[in-house]
Amino acid sequence: MSFYESTAMNFLGKHIEPHLDYFADLKKDLKMSGLKKTLIEYLSTSILTCIILFVVELPILSFIFSLLGLGFLFSFFMATTASILISALFFVLFINYPKFIIKDKAGSVERILPFSGIYLSTIASSNLPPHQIFEIFSKFDEYGEFTKESKRIVTDMKMFGLNVYDALEKSIERTPSRDLKDLFWAMLSTLRAGGELSVYLSEKSKTFLDNYRRKLNEFASTLSVYLEVYLTALILGTIFFIILTSVMSGLGGAAADLVYIQFFLIFFFIPLISAAFIILIKATSPGGE
Repeated sequence: MSFYESTAMNFLGKHIEPHLDYFADLKKDLKMSGLKKTLIEYLSTSILTCIILFVVELPILSFIFSLLGLGFLFSFFMATTASILISALFFVLFINYPKFIIKDKAGSVERILPFSGIYLSTIASSNLPPHQIFEIFSKFDEYGEFTKESKRIVTDMKMFGLNVYDALEKSIERTPSRDLKDLFWAMLSTLRAGGELSVYLSEKSKTFLDNYRRKLNEFASTLSVYLEVYLTALILGTIFFIILTSVMSGLGGAAADLVYIQFFLIFFFIPLISAAFIILIKATSPGGE
């Protein structure tokens, strides 16, 4: 625990502890997100940060509003209201921050699952015991969060003495990916029923690949729409506007203003919109690239 966290705990911990039941969902989110903080530590740090933010904002905003000639009392009232709202907004962001991490981890797992499933089924086809399957798979670092979760399963079995069933159940509780939860539940059911794990994983990996192909086809269709909009509305539209304004400036003056507009379009507007399109395409890509 850092000095800042210990300070927050000392000042706020005893006041927050009676109200921890109201943040049961946050406790689950902290566990699934992998943030190595207890609920009371996280809340204490978040609230102390918001209090410091309020104390810093209040005089600064009061000074800014007073410069507008609004009067001392009205400026102070507006600054207090704005500071409370901003601090409350930051507290909401703190509360939801673990959810953002969970969503990012879940997306990372689900992007890599079609390929990691093939490796997992290949290892299982050698008829190794389940704990050895996870131990071998945990050495493939290129599978990101799936590899990390496999390492946690191996650690639970080796360090804490859990059997493979209990280790899988514990992993199901903490993993953020719904698809990975379903995979582990099915693996657990197959093992308990005495079924062939390699057969199940082989079929499941085919299902993951089929879903991935479907997402790629949908992305290809969406990408063609994005490209048409980008080329037609942005590139051709900008070129047409520049040609039109150049002709108009030759006929009737105001050339200097049009030059500034054209300069802004070419060197600022098009690069910004292009960057936005790149971010949009990366966000909608099944592979996240």
